[in-house]
Amino acid sequence: MEELIAIPIIFIGLPWVILHYVTKWKTAATITTDDEALLEELYQLAKRLDERMDTVERLVAADNPDFETPRIRHDQAIDNVPLRELEELLAEKKGNQA
Repeated sequence: MEELIAIPIIFIGLPWVILHYVTKWKTAATITTDDEALLEELYQLAKRLDERMDTVERLVAADNPDFETPRIRHDQAIDNVPLRELEELLAEKKGNQA
């Protein structure tokens, strides 16, 4: 009697459990369209805040000649490489969706 229960558990139950959780892991690892929209919105917000910081730093530097910007500068090419890479990826993604 125990063999009749053990055989279906081994050949049906165990693969079902494994495949069930493999499917769960695969779907959990992907990013949803809502997540992508949120990331795009956050990226645009970060760009606007960066532009505002540049403006504030320019105003402070105009009032105080000894002021040195303590952060990454927008006009240095080396500082803009990661931003350009991200913008290229976003443009490529939008091109693929169209």
